[in-house]
Amino acid sequence: MKKKALSRTLRRSVALPRQLVKEVSAVAPPELRDNLNRLVTVALQEFAAKRNESAFEEAMARMAADPAIQSECKAISKDFAIAEADGLKDD
Repeated sequence: MKKKALSRTLRRSVALPRQLVKEVSAVAPPELRDNLNRLVTVALQEFAAKRNESAFEEAMARMAADPAIQSECKAISKDFAIAEADGLKDD
């Protein structure tokens, strides 16, 4: 027996505060104001993107503060310092 393929769309019923929908609709782009499903989809995509960006920035900040990584970056810079001006002439 074949297994039913999962739909790419997940259908859920949610209760949203009327005032929130009103506020969001007022600031939404015109093409989203009358389509609550699309508006919620775009809002969730933006939320996920911001969370991912924030997590990346936090990871980069931890790396930048890591003494071992700082030491390795200094060693790499030192190794390549000789080649920085390679082919360039002073005027």
